[in-house]
Amino acid sequence: MKLPGQDAIARRADEQLVAARVHMPRRVIERPLRQVAKRLLMAMGVLALTVLIVWLDRGGYHDNADGKVDLLDSVYYATVTLSTTGYGDIVPHSDSARLVNVLLVTPLRVLFLIILVGTTLEVLTERTREEWRLNRWRATLREHTVIVGFGTKGRSALQTLCATGLKKEQVVVVDPSSKVIETANVDGFAGVVGDATRSDVLLRAELQRARQIIIATQRDDTAVLVALTARQLNRGAKIVAAVREEENAPLLRQSGADAVITSASAAGRLLGLSVLSPSAGTVMEDLIQQGSGLDIVERPVIKSEVGKSVRETDDLVVSVLRGHRLLGYDDPKASPLQLTDRLITIVRATNVPSLGAAE
Repeated sequence: MKLPGQDAIARRADEQLVAARVHMPRRVIERPLRQVAKRLLMAMGVLALTVLIVWLDRGGYHDNADGKVDLLDSVYYATVTLSTTGYGDIVPHSDSARLVNVLLVTPLRVLFLIILVGTTLEVLTERTREEWRLNRWRATLREHTVIVGFGTKGRSALQTLCATGLKKEQVVVVDPSSKVIETANVDGFAGVVGDATRSDVLLRAELQRARQIIIATQRDDTAVLVALTARQLNRGAKIVAAVREEENAPLLRQSGADAVITSASAAGRLLGLSVLSPSAGTVMEDLIQQGSGLDIVERPVIKSEVGKSVRETDDLVVSVLRGHRLLGYDDPKASPLQLTDRLITIVRATNVPSLGAAE
């Protein structure tokens, strides 16, 4: 098997691969360091306000050490009071000081504790919420699509699927780069960081329950290993894979792939067609770009079309899929149409938002 150059899945020798885990899409959340800094500033603000209150009413407080309360004593009293330590060496002895403690200092003490303890509680709550969300996601994920490799090919393939109505909740992206998975999360897709040639990584993507698997790695040997592992875990899923070199396509089919696309050859043929006929090249590019201009789609035969010939349908039929046979539109066996047939047709595209577009 011919091995091409470096690949996005194996090229990061300097990048430490973390343990495979599922990353769910998240809304924009403030950075943790900024959250902590903001809470510390709020706590310091509460402390400063308490010091000011005690300092302004320092005559109503008694210090067991020297009988008077200065600025340092005010800071000390505010600190031990807000932290609920309360040594009792400085106490409010006047009615006004005690009233201020009841109405202002005590609420400030509660607020101070909420700010400090709230950070820990928020972390615990977020972890619990994320764990619940992940368990719920695993329980409801069925018949989904797994994308192995979120580079140019994987992203373009997913863009085409989304243009045909695939929901983002039904997609799981697998890639060894955490930055790539973060990009997928921003687009609204769940992701798993890890090496897709390992079965435990694919199991985290719930591949055993997937309906279709797209292998869009850059190295052909990686694609073969992923296909072997995926087929072992899921016998019934449809596996579509891309290879760079055409001579590796048969090996990938033997590994379990249902369809193999030779990316280099396909691009070369489109280049050659564009040289011979730029207009024909433009039409072909339009057909493979889902969601704009003309689209090539597969659909079932409707009851009103049963018994008719291919040319009598409303759509422009290219081929007829009958069982496992693909019949051309000019094949005499393609007509009349049967209820179990599926048609490959060219239709006018409908506008569908692309990846990352606002919904």
